[in-house]
Amino acid sequence: MDSSPGKGSLYIRPLLLGTGPTLALAAAPEYTFLVYASPVGNYFKEGMAPLNLYVEDEYHRASPGGAGGIKAITNYAPVFKPLMTAKSKGFSDVLYIDSVEKKNLEEVSSCNIFLVKGNIVSTPAAIGTILPGITRKSIIDIACDLGYKVEERCIALEELMEADEVFCTGTAVVVASVGSITYKDRRVDYGNDSVAKELMSTFMGIQSGRTEDRKGWMVEIS
Repeated sequence: MDSSPGKGSLYIRPLLLGTGPTLALAAAPEYTFLVYASPVGNYFKEGMAPLNLYVEDEYHRASPGGAGGIKAITNYAPVFKPLMTAKSKGFSDVLYIDSVEKKNLEEVSSCNIFLVKGNIVSTPAAIGTILPGITRKSIIDIACDLGYKVEERCIALEELMEADEVFCTGTAVVVASVGSITYKDRRVDYGNDSVAKELMSTFMGIQSGRTEDRKGWMVEIS
Protein backbone atom coordinates (compact mmCIF):
# COMPACT_ATOMS: atom_id res chain seq x y z
CA MET A 1 0.00 0.00 0.00
CA ASP A 2 1.16 3.54 -0.77
CA SER A 3 1.55 5.31 2.59
CA SER A 4 1.98 8.80 1.15
CA PRO A 5 -0.23 11.45 2.79
CA GLY A 6 -3.61 11.62 1.12
CA LYS A 7 -3.22 8.35 -0.79
CA GLY A 8 -4.54 5.92 1.80
CA SER A 9 -3.01 3.24 3.96
CA LEU A 10 -3.58 -0.23 5.36
CA TYR A 11 -5.59 0.06 8.57
CA ILE A 12 -4.91 -2.74 11.05
CA ARG A 13 -7.12 -3.03 14.11
CA PRO A 14 -7.07 -5.61 16.93
CA LEU A 15 -10.50 -6.37 18.39
CA LEU A 16 -11.52 -8.15 21.59
CA LEU A 17 -15.18 -8.97 22.13
CA GLY A 18 -17.15 -11.02 24.61
CA THR A 19 -18.66 -14.08 22.93
CA GLY A 20 -19.48 -16.34 25.90
CA PRO A 21 -23.05 -17.72 26.26
CA THR A 22 -24.60 -15.38 28.81
CA LEU A 23 -27.28 -12.70 29.01
CA ALA A 24 -26.29 -11.62 32.52
CA LEU A 25 -24.99 -8.18 33.37
CA ALA A 26 -21.49 -9.49 33.95
CA ALA A 27 -18.14 -10.03 32.28
CA ALA A 28 -18.33 -12.56 29.45
CA PRO A 29 -17.10 -16.07 30.32
CA GLU A 30 -15.35 -16.31 26.94
CA TYR A 31 -13.76 -13.81 24.57
CA THR A 32 -12.75 -13.78 20.94
CA PHE A 33 -9.64 -11.90 19.83
CA LEU A 34 -9.17 -11.04 16.19
CA VAL A 35 -7.24 -8.64 13.98
CA TYR A 36 -8.76 -7.18 10.85
CA ALA A 37 -7.12 -5.15 8.10
CA SER A 38 -8.61 -2.92 5.46
CA PRO A 39 -7.30 -0.41 2.91
CA VAL A 40 -8.55 3.06 3.80
CA GLY A 41 -8.40 6.55 2.41
CA ASN A 42 -8.56 9.83 4.32
CA TYR A 43 -10.67 9.60 7.46
CA PHE A 44 -12.32 12.99 6.93
CA LYS A 45 -14.26 13.84 3.78
CA GLU A 46 -12.22 17.06 3.59
CA GLY A 47 -9.20 14.93 2.67
CA MET A 48 -6.06 16.86 3.56
CA ALA A 49 -7.94 20.18 3.89
CA PRO A 50 -8.03 21.77 7.38
CA LEU A 51 -10.85 20.68 9.69
CA ASN A 52 -13.63 22.86 11.04
CA LEU A 53 -14.40 21.82 14.62
CA TYR A 54 -17.40 22.60 16.79
CA VAL A 55 -17.00 22.82 20.59
CA GLU A 56 -19.70 20.83 22.40
CA ASP A 57 -20.60 21.96 25.94
CA GLU A 58 -23.83 20.02 26.54
CA TYR A 59 -22.80 16.44 25.80
CA HIS A 60 -19.62 14.90 27.18
CA ARG A 61 -17.52 12.11 25.78
CA ALA A 62 -16.23 10.85 29.16
CA SER A 63 -16.24 11.64 32.87
CA PRO A 64 -13.84 11.01 35.80
CA GLY A 65 -14.05 7.46 37.13
CA GLY A 66 -15.24 6.09 33.80
CA ALA A 67 -13.53 4.40 30.86
CA GLY A 68 -12.49 7.48 28.88
CA GLY A 69 -8.85 6.42 28.87
CA ILE A 70 -9.58 2.94 27.50
CA LYS A 71 -9.95 2.03 23.82
CA ALA A 72 -13.51 0.69 24.08
CA ILE A 73 -16.83 1.18 22.31
CA THR A 74 -18.08 3.07 25.37
CA ASN A 75 -15.89 5.99 24.26
CA TYR A 76 -17.64 6.28 20.91
CA ALA A 77 -21.32 5.70 21.61
CA PRO A 78 -21.78 9.02 23.52
CA VAL A 79 -20.44 11.09 20.60
CA PHE A 80 -22.81 9.89 17.87
CA LYS A 81 -25.67 12.31 18.53
CA PRO A 82 -23.63 15.54 18.88
CA LEU A 83 -21.42 14.45 15.97
CA MET A 84 -24.42 13.97 13.68
CA THR A 85 -25.77 17.38 14.71
CA ALA A 86 -22.42 19.09 14.07
CA LYS A 87 -21.98 17.47 10.67
CA SER A 88 -25.50 18.52 9.66
CA LYS A 89 -24.33 22.10 10.26
CA GLY A 90 -21.25 21.67 8.09
CA PHE A 91 -18.61 20.96 10.74
CA SER A 92 -15.97 18.24 10.35
CA ASP A 93 -16.07 16.94 13.93
CA VAL A 94 -16.79 17.82 17.55
CA LEU A 95 -14.34 18.93 20.24
CA TYR A 96 -15.42 18.04 23.78
CA ILE A 97 -14.64 19.83 27.03
CA ASP A 98 -14.41 18.32 30.51
CA SER A 99 -17.60 17.26 32.30
CA VAL A 100 -16.65 18.75 35.70
CA GLU A 101 -15.54 22.36 35.20
CA LYS A 102 -16.82 22.50 31.61
CA LYS A 103 -14.00 24.71 30.44
CA ASN A 104 -10.99 22.47 29.74
CA LEU A 105 -10.16 20.59 26.57
CA GLU A 106 -10.66 16.84 26.31
CA GLU A 107 -10.70 15.20 22.85
CA VAL A 108 -12.26 15.32 19.44
CA SER A 109 -14.71 12.46 18.68
CA SER A 110 -12.09 10.44 16.83
CA CYS A 111 -8.73 11.91 17.79
CA ASN A 112 -6.54 13.84 20.22
CA ILE A 113 -6.15 17.63 20.07
CA PHE A 114 -2.92 19.67 20.06
CA LEU A 115 -2.27 23.41 20.02
CA VAL A 116 0.83 25.39 19.14
CA LYS A 117 1.91 28.68 20.68
CA GLY A 118 5.35 29.86 19.66
CA ASN A 119 7.73 26.92 20.11
CA ILE A 120 5.44 25.13 22.58
CA VAL A 121 3.21 22.23 21.52
CA SER A 122 0.54 21.41 24.12
CA THR A 123 -2.03 18.65 24.48
CA PRO A 124 -4.40 17.68 27.31
CA ALA A 125 -2.82 15.26 29.78
CA ALA A 126 -4.09 11.68 29.51
CA ILE A 127 -5.24 11.29 33.12
CA GLY A 128 -8.28 9.05 32.86
CA THR A 129 -10.77 10.73 30.56
CA ILE A 130 -8.46 11.05 27.55
CA LEU A 131 -7.23 8.20 25.41
CA PRO A 132 -3.40 7.96 25.37
CA GLY A 133 -3.27 7.06 21.67
CA ILE A 134 -0.13 5.64 20.07
CA THR A 135 -0.19 8.26 17.31
CA ARG A 136 -0.45 10.92 20.03
CA LYS A 137 2.64 9.48 21.73
CA SER A 138 4.54 9.19 18.43
CA ILE A 139 3.84 12.82 17.51
CA ILE A 140 4.90 13.96 20.98
CA ASP A 141 8.21 12.08 20.57
CA ILE A 142 8.78 13.51 17.10
CA ALA A 143 7.96 17.06 18.24
CA CYS A 144 10.54 16.76 21.03
CA ASP A 145 13.14 15.48 18.55
CA LEU A 146 12.45 18.45 16.28
CA GLY A 147 13.17 20.88 19.11
CA TYR A 148 9.67 21.80 20.25
CA LYS A 149 8.82 22.01 23.92
CA VAL A 150 5.92 19.62 24.53
CA GLU A 151 3.51 20.07 27.43
CA GLU A 152 0.90 17.54 28.55
CA ARG A 153 -1.38 19.46 30.89
CA CYS A 154 -4.81 20.87 31.60
CA ILE A 155 -5.69 23.33 28.82
CA ALA A 156 -8.50 25.86 29.07
CA LEU A 157 -10.73 26.36 26.05
CA GLU A 158 -9.82 30.06 25.93
CA GLU A 159 -6.16 29.12 25.48
CA LEU A 160 -7.07 27.08 22.43
CA MET A 161 -8.88 30.05 20.92
CA GLU A 162 -5.69 32.09 21.20
CA ALA A 163 -3.33 29.46 19.74
CA ASP A 164 -1.13 30.02 16.68
CA GLU A 165 -2.03 26.61 15.25
CA VAL A 166 -4.22 23.63 16.12
CA PHE A 167 -4.09 20.04 14.87
CA CYS A 168 -5.41 16.56 15.70
CA THR A 169 -3.78 13.13 15.83
CA GLY A 170 -5.17 9.62 15.65
CA THR A 171 -4.65 6.17 14.14
CA ALA A 172 -6.94 6.85 11.19
CA VAL A 173 -6.55 10.64 11.22
CA VAL A 174 -2.72 10.58 11.55
CA VAL A 175 -2.10 14.37 11.70
CA ALA A 176 -4.90 16.70 10.61
CA SER A 177 -4.67 20.49 10.63
CA VAL A 178 -7.56 22.47 12.10
CA GLY A 179 -8.75 25.44 10.09
CA SER A 180 -11.34 26.78 12.53
CA ILE A 181 -12.88 26.31 15.98
CA THR A 182 -16.45 27.42 16.67
CA TYR A 183 -17.75 27.82 20.22
CA LYS A 184 -21.29 29.17 20.64
CA ASP A 185 -21.37 32.26 18.40
CA ARG A 186 -17.59 32.73 18.25
CA ARG A 187 -15.42 31.35 15.45
CA VAL A 188 -11.62 31.45 15.36
CA ASP A 189 -9.76 30.74 12.11
CA TYR A 190 -6.21 29.42 11.97
CA GLY A 191 -4.16 30.24 8.89
CA ASN A 192 -1.01 28.40 9.90
CA ASP A 193 -0.39 24.66 9.66
CA SER A 194 3.41 24.56 9.34
CA VAL A 195 4.01 22.55 12.52
CA ALA A 196 1.36 19.97 11.64
CA LYS A 197 2.87 19.55 8.16
CA GLU A 198 6.36 19.14 9.61
CA LEU A 199 5.21 16.52 12.11
CA MET A 200 3.15 14.70 9.47
CA SER A 201 6.05 14.66 7.02
CA THR A 202 8.44 13.24 9.61
CA PHE A 203 5.92 10.65 10.82
CA MET A 204 5.10 9.46 7.30
CA GLY A 205 8.78 9.47 6.37
CA ILE A 206 9.57 7.02 9.17
CA GLN A 207 6.51 4.91 8.39
CA SER A 208 7.35 4.63 4.69
CA GLY A 209 11.08 4.08 5.19
CA ARG A 210 12.11 7.37 3.58
CA THR A 211 13.41 8.65 6.93
CA GLU A 212 15.72 6.68 9.19
CA ASP A 213 13.90 5.04 12.09
CA ARG A 214 16.01 5.80 15.15
CA LYS A 215 13.37 4.72 17.65
CA GLY A 216 12.87 1.09 16.68
CA TRP A 217 9.24 1.65 15.66
CA MET A 218 9.46 -0.23 12.36
CA VAL A 219 9.51 -4.02 12.22
CA GLU A 220 10.55 -5.81 9.06
CA ILE A 221 8.33 -8.77 8.21
CA SER A 222 9.79 -11.43 5.94
